[in-house]
Amino acid sequence: MRQDPAGRFRLFRTVKDLSFWHAACDYLCKPTRTAMKAAEIAELQNEPACVHNKKEKSGCVKAKPGATAGGCAFDGAQIALLPIADVAHIVHGPAACAGSSWDNRGARSSGPMLYRVGMTTDLTEQDVIMGRGEARLFHAIKQAIDDYAPAAVFLYATCVTALIGDDLEAVAAAASKRWGTPVVSVDCAGFYGTKNLGNRIAGEAMFRQVVGSREPDPVPESAQRPGITVHDVNLIGEYNIAGEFWQVAPLFDELGLRILCTLSGDARFREVQTMHRAEASMVVCAKALLNVARKLEEGYGVPFFEGSFYGISDTSQAFRDFARLLDDADLAARTERMIEREEMKIRAALAPWTARLEGRRALLYTGGVKSWSVVSALQDLGMTVVATGTKKSTEEDKQRIREIMGEDARMITDGSPGALLQAFKDTRADLLIAGGRNLYTALKARIPFLDINQEREFAYAGYRGMLELARQLALTLEAPVWAKVRAPAPWSAPQSICASATTVRAAGHG
Repeated sequence: MRQDPAGRFRLFRTVKDLSFWHAACDYLCKPTRTAMKAAEIAELQNEPACVHNKKEKSGCVKAKPGATAGGCAFDGAQIALLPIADVAHIVHGPAACAGSSWDNRGARSSGPMLYRVGMTTDLTEQDVIMGRGEARLFHAIKQAIDDYAPAAVFLYATCVTALIGDDLEAVAAAASKRWGTPVVSVDCAGFYGTKNLGNRIAGEAMFRQVVGSREPDPVPESAQRPGITVHDVNLIGEYNIAGEFWQVAPLFDELGLRILCTLSGDARFREVQTMHRAEASMVVCAKALLNVARKLEEGYGVPFFEGSFYGISDTSQAFRDFARLLDDADLAARTERMIEREEMKIRAALAPWTARLEGRRALLYTGGVKSWSVVSALQDLGMTVVATGTKKSTEEDKQRIREIMGEDARMITDGSPGALLQAFKDTRADLLIAGGRNLYTALKARIPFLDINQEREFAYAGYRGMLELARQLALTLEAPVWAKVRAPAPWSAPQSICASATTVRAAGHG
């Protein structure tokens, strides 16, 4: 947006802006669609692909007061789409909405860094009162395209702009027509519901407006190998946290599996457009984007399975499931050879770490796929998981936990500091593994803590990721600081020592 010396934004300064004004008028004369309908929200909450759909489940129920405390629908949409690296992400609302959500995941990009540029229309009270929201948004799109030449522009609704009725779809259509750059509207007002609902809204926007709008590029000659058929696959709900998927991607290349798109870690807009041509999809985080996998299967015949890259056994099973869905006997044979080689290497590398971790007890408080996949990884290291958090898990996640930990597995739904510390004490745990919001709870209680959620700086996925996970667990448990902070403070010395000191001083005066 242009700024005058006084710091105020101005929309139209010269006669040259008349063409801009005419384009802006295109959408003002169209019928408006100001917000999602209740039926549309209900459809997203009631995901048919959930095998436990007949039961009420977290993330698939109507929002209740306080449900957005762990993240609102707007936050969920940002989490799902912000890692698409070559897109300009514009938050239409007050500056605080963009500031609070920017860079909320440690997703990494191997190329463009545009996704790390925070963009907002920065609506003020005057903009709301005077009805200038849509005009400011239209001009913000122009500025983003002029300054950054993005592959596409994503527009995110917020509570304020949904309440005042700004029509993001009409603005997006007019701007796309005016400048020839795809503009995608994501109607994700925070008050619609939980973070999980926002994930699904984002997935729905991608499927409706982006997927299927382009055909994949031919397989390059450099990727062709005699006797090996190249298969195109998708990864849905993989965010490349701390760059961890880069540790798994070379194995896909070795097997002849071309990743058309990862939705959305280290993704490009052109890749999302081609997801419909994949031969199989893997859903890494089912709670977030299962609706995308289901609609790809229903609309384009792309089969999918749910899997994980955390832990040795789960990583191996993910590759086996790809070979099974693709029904390629040669791929299945090569997959087994690769798994045998990688498992042998990683188990040899883990041996000294496993000896240090054997028998240690961990309390795991996370959600979704990590509530069971990390359990499997810890068991691969010889550790005992005494309890796991399920507040953000589906019934299917809970069933996987029972299969791994047994029918009497302890599941925690109360993540308050008091409840977590009591569970830690009751289970005689040695370590708390949770998200960043629990860091200070652990430190104040002087107990070892390892961050497993999206804020972390270390990559734990795949075979190589297991080595890093073992290293971080050992360093955390064996850090000398825990013995220091648990010891009595110098000023809390026993009375006998103080009495001895008094006696010595008295003797000296004698």
